[in-house]
Amino acid sequence: MLPVSQDAIHAQLERIVQSSNLRLSDQQQRLLTYLVDQSLSNEAGKLKEYAIGLDVFGKPPSYDPRQESVVRMQVSRLRQKLAEYYRAEGVNDPVLIDLPKGGFDVLFEERPTAEAESSVALAEAVPQLVPRRHLRVMAWAAGVVTAILLTWYLAVHPARAQREAAGVPVPLTAELQQLWSPILDSSRPLAVCIATPSTSSSSAGTASGAFLLGQFLASRKQHLLLTRGDLLSMPEIMMDNVVFVGPVAGNHQIEAVPTDQPIALEPGGVRNRNPRPGEPSFLTDHAAQGSGDTDEAYALISHTPGLYGNGDILSLSGNRISSVMAAVQALTDATLARTVVSHLRTPKGNVPRYFQLVLKVKSMDDMPVDIAYVLHREVSQARQTAVVASR
Repeated sequence: MLPVSQDAIHAQLERIVQSSNLRLSDQQQRLLTYLVDQSLSNEAGKLKEYAIGLDVFGKPPSYDPRQESVVRMQVSRLRQKLAEYYRAEGVNDPVLIDLPKGGFDVLFEERPTAEAESSVALAEAVPQLVPRRHLRVMAWAAGVVTAILLTWYLAVHPARAQREAAGVPVPLTAELQQLWSPILDSSRPLAVCIATPSTSSSSAGTASGAFLLGQFLASRKQHLLLTRGDLLSMPEIMMDNVVFVGPVAGNHQIEAVPTDQPIALEPGGVRNRNPRPGEPSFLTDHAAQGSGDTDEAYALISHTPGLYGNGDILSLSGNRISSVMAAVQALTDATLARTVVSHLRTPKGNVPRYFQLVLKVKSMDDMPVDIAYVLHREVSQARQTAVVASR
């Protein structure tokens, strides 16, 4: 990481606060300026949510962060705004200002002047994601979005990108290993399939989810295919394991795989077909009612047997961008995976190979700010196979 002068940081801060992302938001401008100043004075690591509430948002001394989440939501929104800025207006800016998850420390990095560094890193990182078939997918809109996100990731996190490009993945935690071992340890090729988008917003959500999965899987799985729903063939479903990102509805190849699942994604929410005592039969998505409110939606993760009971199909779905992103994060983030496994674990201590899991997702500006477990069901392989045999 190259050192950055305070003059350069302040000049970069001015560019960001005057950008279209933050120009109309006084709160976001004050928050970023405050966190940058605290980081430059080496005070960010000592910052508490309570202090930010008082200093930035004018909360009274009686303010209780446990009861009011304004700071967490605004910091999450700022993190997203920074990412959006560096994907567009700030793509060529000389200084990177980053707000990593898990704290209030702002990091500063001078962007390398040699554009070739990013190009070489991208060229080294992408080959494992190049499709075995359907090379035309890379020209599709979601592929373009994914390429942009990958380029931004390589620019902001060059050390990690170079490590992953060199084939040295971050070790899996025990929980991530439990969730992914049926797919990662399989000799079958793996197809990461992006739902065919019905809108530009759903395209962005599924492309972002595919990017996160590509980042997670690229150095861990050989024979990795990136494709989209309407290009996935039935022979590929039969021969490959499939990870499907986005709503399954409208993607006929996946819908054609016979299933007998207790939980289903429907327009407007998630259907619980056999509710247990105290469980709702339908979990309804709710849009934010006003400025500063959060959306509430549900994500559905389904890990089921493949065609004729062979292989695995993992579906990460939801009706909102935030739901799809939350489903992907739940199976790629070590902390979230720990929570997922704690609920899936049977009395014998193992995690069922096939299951369905529902998550409640609170989001702001399509970015998940809180992901919570709701319910799950174990899926019987014998029952799924019986459904196929009966058709």
